[in-house]
Amino acid sequence: MTTVVIADDQPLPRMGFRMLLDGTPGMSVVGEADNGTQAVRMAAELRPDVVLMDVQMPGLDGIEATSRIVASGSRTRVLILTTFDLDEYAYAGLRAGASGFLLKDVRPEELVAGIEAVATGDAVVSPRLTRRLLDAHAHDVLAPDAQPRTDPRLSTLTEREHEVLVAIGMGWTNTEIAEHFVLTESTVKKHVGRVLAKVGARDRIQAVIIAYDAGLVTPRP
Repeated sequence: MTTVVIADDQPLPRMGFRMLLDGTPGMSVVGEADNGTQAVRMAAELRPDVVLMDVQMPGLDGIEATSRIVASGSRTRVLILTTFDLDEYAYAGLRAGASGFLLKDVRPEELVAGIEAVATGDAVVSPRLTRRLLDAHAHDVLAPDAQPRTDPRLSTLTEREHEVLVAIGMGWTNTEIAEHFVLTESTVKKHVGRVLAKVGARDRIQAVIIAYDAGLVTPRP
């Protein structure tokens, strides 16, 4: 059973999400929060698999709430909800540790699939889309003084794993990585898994951000 906490300050969307998820086999809403402070508390008390987090809420917003949930070391993953597909808050949410984001008008089946993906450790946003979106807002998302630097996490990577991290940062799929380096997809998956573990990335999206922050990949002009 996948357990979910819905954090949204608007009663009607919250009710709609709850009806959908409670009516989905294998999924259960265990709590509802109308602000970030409640979401953080519920994540700690209820330990849901996923918090469906709205960005704009009174008091503690969804970005800071996400950061606190992730910083607590909780196994709970956060799926950001945003109104616009190029909402800068979505990027801030990813950097805060969210495992992806969806539009609020997402189709029901896509929302369910997204929650299930996040609950099992996957990222909702595809690597290629992640690259496009980060390219669009990287200068807003990265710190103004961010410069390529030596990241101690990268020192543990083998040469091949370093190449794979760069490819992930460029938005390549496993198939594209396999074709470029003449590897099997199963081998690529093993490399990706080791890269995520060594750099401390919760999922592929976080690995993309690490690649950007370390200067391995730069946004397109």
